Amino acid sequence: MAPAATPLLSLGVRPARAAAPSADAESFPDLRACERLVRQVALRLLGDAGEAEDVTQQVLLAVWQGRHRWRADRGSTAAWLNGIARHKAADALAARARRRRLLDLLDARAVRAERRDEPALVVDRVLLERELAGLTALQGTVIRLVYYGDLTHDQVAERTGLPLGTVKSHLRRGLEQLRRRIAEHPAERV
Repeated sequence: MAPAATPLLSLGVRPARAAAPSADAESFPDLRACERLVRQVALRLLGDAGEAEDVTQQVLLAVWQGRHRWRADRGSTAAWLNGIARHKAADALAARARRRRLLDLLDARAVRAERRDEPALVVDRVLLERELAGLTALQGTVIRLVYYGDLTHDQVAERTGLPLGTVKSHLRRGLEQLRRRIAEHPAERV
């Protein structure tokens, strides 16, 4: 026997109809009645109406696709919807944090790029490139990948096919040689 139809927070949603395994397109309008509850939960958690609307749509889709898993004897439909809404909102918050970290990283790189264009830094970079040209090809490559390419030692080893220890040796020797060469010609620095 099917569970008794109970209203969902006075929204008139009948869980057996909206979420039952036999639900079809006719029951979707009942599911749409859940939209207000889901949007309220999402808006409270996210604080952004646009994101709350996106999460609401994701929740309604998840409810529709997961309707075969809903069982009245496990809890109320409101709790089920609330749980899905909270999980989707948490996913949206995590995505927001990832976007913020990426934008911060891009901003930091833009600031570094702007600084590279300052006249004194341009002269320093030209002089440094001249000194790098005096190193062995591998030393110059490793230094450029680490400092200009912003790669880790492991990434340089992977990219060049050199063992990690060899990468570190070329980097150390190259930097020592650069220090010596720059110290020998201090008047050329601006």
